[in-house]
Amino acid sequence: MKIMMSAGETSGDIHGASLAHEIKKISPSTEIFGMGGDKMAAAGVRIVKNYKDYNVMGVVEVIKNLRKIFQLLEDLTEIARAEKPDLLVLIDYPDFNWRLAKRVKKFGIKILSYIPPSAWAWRKGRAADCAKIADEFIAIFPFELPVYQKAGAKISFLGNPLVDTVKSNFSVEEARKYFGVKNSEHVILLIPGSRKQEIKLILPEMLKAAKILSKINLRFFLPVADNVDESEISRQISSVGVEITLTKNYRYDLMSIADAAMATSGTVILEAALMNLPCVVLYKMARLNYFIGKMLVDIENFSLPNILMGKKIQPELLQDEVTGEKIAEEILKICSNREKVVADLKLACAKLGEHGAAERIAKKILQVAENN
Repeated sequence: MKIMMSAGETSGDIHGASLAHEIKKISPSTEIFGMGGDKMAAAGVRIVKNYKDYNVMGVVEVIKNLRKIFQLLEDLTEIARAEKPDLLVLIDYPDFNWRLAKRVKKFGIKILSYIPPSAWAWRKGRAADCAKIADEFIAIFPFELPVYQKAGAKISFLGNPLVDTVKSNFSVEEARKYFGVKNSEHVILLIPGSRKQEIKLILPEMLKAAKILSKINLRFFLPVADNVDESEISRQISSVGVEITLTKNYRYDLMSIADAAMATSGTVILEAALMNLPCVVLYKMARLNYFIGKMLVDIENFSLPNILMGKKIQPELLQDEVTGEKIAEEILKICSNREKVVADLKLACAKLGEHGAAERIAKKILQVAENN
């Protein structure tokens, strides 16, 4: 059996690796190939295109790279035609992946959407369009189901794999020792994201917040994502003049000893929630991108724990609200009310389902591929 996967960003690479690992455990002879990154490759996926060579964010940036992106679409279409997989698994990355799906569908290849487009939040009509293309959908959040069910899609929620993968390697005591943090010291994390635009727009305000908070006895750490230019981060830190320790490994262990984090909205917010780490959630983009997005998106909250709970359990700062002063103010509020925030985060995470989601999803993928 042959399965093709298409993942176009860091979170997709993580999800794809988790699925590939479980698929290989259940069916070692299954061949998996497609677009992904280092984590998928390590899990046994034959990478034909590395997403890092094409990863851009925002309307303006996509327009600048259109020729390159369309060539990628042509290349993957041809690869699917030549390889003839039993199933194409789309992993998030909707704007690109659904264009690929339309093309590959013409070859008689089955399509499964894992982490379907966020039709619950914006462009609800997409659910009906997607239902005409994909044979199956697998959601990782329960709130995604209604809009797709209404559109006639065959969709299921089997749990969220992060429940299994987000865990510490060390005890709290061991983690403090590893990172050189004394029991009396309080830790704040800066998690700016992995995209260049996030580093450019959000990190400077995080650093201003750290500068303000440095007057208190706090330790600051910044876990650097795999595909980020560490020299650019170091340059920005030097220009502000605040002591921040950069780390590469044991990110979840670092979360386990932190009191709070300032973090760009994304999967990392849910990872932090699973580690009982409250965040000030930040989101900022180029003004044109924000203007377009504001017209299309209709949601009350934009961070996952808040969406799961249907209310604001931890602060969110959007666009012009993302300032050093405001971030510092919200960090202090969290620290003064941390127990309540953590209790709410636990309730939010309970909605993600039981352990073993990746195995259940892998079995479903194999079942769909086999019924060809």
